[in-house]
Amino acid sequence: MSAPILIMGATSGIGQCAMTEAVGRGLSVRAFGRSADKLEPHPLVEPFVGDARNPEDVARALKGLRAVVYALGITERLAMLWEEETLFSQTTHVLLDEMGKSDVTRLVVVTGFGAGRSSEAMSWIERTGHRAVLGKPYADKGRQEAMICASDVDWTIVRPVILTKGPRSDKYRVLRDPKAWRNGLISRASVAHYLIDAIEQGLDRRADVVLAR
Repeated sequence: MSAPILIMGATSGIGQCAMTEAVGRGLSVRAFGRSADKLEPHPLVEPFVGDARNPEDVARALKGLRAVVYALGITERLAMLWEEETLFSQTTHVLLDEMGKSDVTRLVVVTGFGAGRSSEAMSWIERTGHRAVLGKPYADKGRQEAMICASDVDWTIVRPVILTKGPRSDKYRVLRDPKAWRNGLISRASVAHYLIDAIEQGLDRRADVVLAR
């Protein structure tokens, strides 16, 4: 059996879908999360309870890995309209630092359409509404992306458009040319399909893509 894939944020959302996708392909997973001990037991899943801001937890989680999928998210709340968000940049700083001390080089990171340079692909109306509601979290995702792009790791930045609970499909579009970047819909399960493909097939190394249906 190959070395496990570390999935950060494996207990919910895209991270949970990525764990399901990997296991469905017979791949072993180290499922990182504060509540990872509550996951249903599975022979291919190693629950790893940890805090992504804690360097010691991250260093232990990185031992003997094949790759890392970063799919951490935040709980939407009213206060995110005015409170500064630092989760994405803080945890990415810790992760990149610890990866630099390890043998793990492959990193696939989920951010979102509107983060980093993809904000330029939004219309004025889209950008105005997006900043009003998600400005603080996405400013931090922008800081996160800049750190990743400046790093020495073998990274891929994945920006899904508006997420749905729809079924998994492999018919989504991987938009690689910034001129083709656009908003739309995509299911979390379909995003997960691409994340595991990116690891298994070595897709889009040191590149940023947008995923849309």
